[in-house]
Amino acid sequence: METMTAVLFGGPSPEHDISILTGLQAARALLSTQSGVVGIYWSKTGEFFRVPPTLEAPAFAQGVPAGAEPLMLVTGTKSGFGSLTSGLRPKLELLPIDVVVNCCHGGPGEDGSLQGAMDLAGIRYTGPSAATAALGMDKLSFGALASAAGLPALPRVVADGVIDFEGPYIVKPRFGGSSIGIEVVRDRATLLERVRSSVHLRAGAVVEPFREDLYDLQVAVRSYPELVLSAIERPMRTAGAASILSYSDKYQPGTGMASAPRELPAQIKPEVAEQIRHVAVKTANLIQSRGVARIDFLANDAGELYLNEVNTIPGSLSHYLFVDPRESLAEQLAKDIREARERSTYTPVTQGADGTVLQSAATIAQKLA
Repeated sequence: METMTAVLFGGPSPEHDISILTGLQAARALLSTQSGVVGIYWSKTGEFFRVPPTLEAPAFAQGVPAGAEPLMLVTGTKSGFGSLTSGLRPKLELLPIDVVVNCCHGGPGEDGSLQGAMDLAGIRYTGPSAATAALGMDKLSFGALASAAGLPALPRVVADGVIDFEGPYIVKPRFGGSSIGIEVVRDRATLLERVRSSVHLRAGAVVEPFREDLYDLQVAVRSYPELVLSAIERPMRTAGAASILSYSDKYQPGTGMASAPRELPAQIKPEVAEQIRHVAVKTANLIQSRGVARIDFLANDAGELYLNEVNTIPGSLSHYLFVDPRESLAEQLAKDIREARERSTYTPVTQGADGTVLQSAATIAQKLA
């Protein structure tokens, strides 16, 4: 049976809609070079559906598109994405999926949850491993790791803990991305009020000093067949925008990140560009980056540079940042798929679990005494 490449997108995340755009772009690119491409839509309520890879974005505007076929993600002796046949004795029929191209932004699609489930199901997939995804989504842990590794970073602490720097503050969801829920506040009282009232901050929030003089710079890294860097980008804020790069600044109507205003390559001093490349390589190695990730920095005209965050499944898969040499999205995805086939994210190890400890163990009642 011919194997399929699945493109997975959507998910119960605030970035659900952007994920659909990325997924449909990826599916269309793959269709230009191969057959056997299947779309898997992950609904806002957590259900999986098989959908045609040729659908347009409006088909998902009201949720699950017409004609979508329900799927299950199954682990066990028979593992993978599949569905039950009809009849009195339904049987599980698995799709012959070789690799899943993961286009899920934010939430469980980018925090390691989906990756862990696919690992248990024996599914090979593109993008970060479960561990790398979890680290990239946790702003507090990533900030602590960066500081411990000696990388330049602003102080970052939990928002409802001890804050040993003065306001104004920038408060962010601890687990989230794409500027959703991020705000600038002037004092501690306003900070705590926003943590209590914002749906995006209730699961945890981090705070760091807000610096009006700092602007955004970012670079993408690709891990296969060897680590390469994209051009450095300076995203631009729209006229009349807020003091931070907002979600709408990043994702304009159209194709997502690729349509947002930017300076590419960024017009920065050569020594700043060199420092960004140096820190980006160290960061990619530190988190064991896989697939394409985007590393975000803060900088100013005085030459200060700070590592900000890492986005392990970036919008549009950061394809638009790789301008020299330029390649098609299909070519980029082909490399990601080869990496997924050749570099497994998970290999179960049971060596040492040979029953010896169980044979010599006392009764459970004795252990509880």
